[in-house]
Amino acid sequence: MTKNEQLGERDYIHGAAQRLHGEFTGVFGAETIERMLSDSLAQLSERASLMTFVPLLAERFTRERLQAAARSESPHMNHKLSVLFLCVHNAGRSQMAAGWLQHLAGDQVDVYSGGSAPAERVNPAAVDAMAEAGIDIANAYPKPWTDETLAAADVVVTMGCGDACPVIPGKRYLDWETEDPAGKTVDQVRPIRDEIGARVRRLVIELGFDAADAAG
Repeated sequence: MTKNEQLGERDYIHGAAQRLHGEFTGVFGAETIERMLSDSLAQLSERASLMTFVPLLAERFTRERLQAAARSESPHMNHKLSVLFLCVHNAGRSQMAAGWLQHLAGDQVDVYSGGSAPAERVNPAAVDAMAEAGIDIANAYPKPWTDETLAAADVVVTMGCGDACPVIPGKRYLDWETEDPAGKTVDQVRPIRDEIGARVRRLVIELGFDAADAAG
């Protein structure tokens, strides 16, 4: 990285940290936010071949981590139920599951996702297959799971990450064996999409969310 790039990165971190501090005033200090932002940027940069959008994604990633941390650090507050979907690349199965749950349950639930070895981008075939079902995951991005999202989750759904999936006492775990859509065409991804959708619908009903099409 050149000196100008280093200066640009520091300026970005400072500016993004100020924006996030405005959102989390009284919850987290500026140093905590800047430290987490730097860590998020480093984690996403490790797997990126093109850095253009990494700073923006790092800010989104940090916001999600801060929201999760605020939730887990304030157990006395009346939080919504939260569900975390985990797979290997966070590019197909877990992203489709998160999209389904957000679509079906809306703002009744906090939805997180992550991977043990995140890919560089979400599987385009998964994006297209979900769009056919009326669910937009085009702005989703692969990311690792974090201590903050793990601590905040009430229900953890694992989807093929095996022994790499973290286990935290006190959490409710579900293991969904579903085919990996990696390398498949949209035609091949549709049955996987539909299977995941059916599983999420059952979960929505089981968790007591109000979803008009949950039984569909």
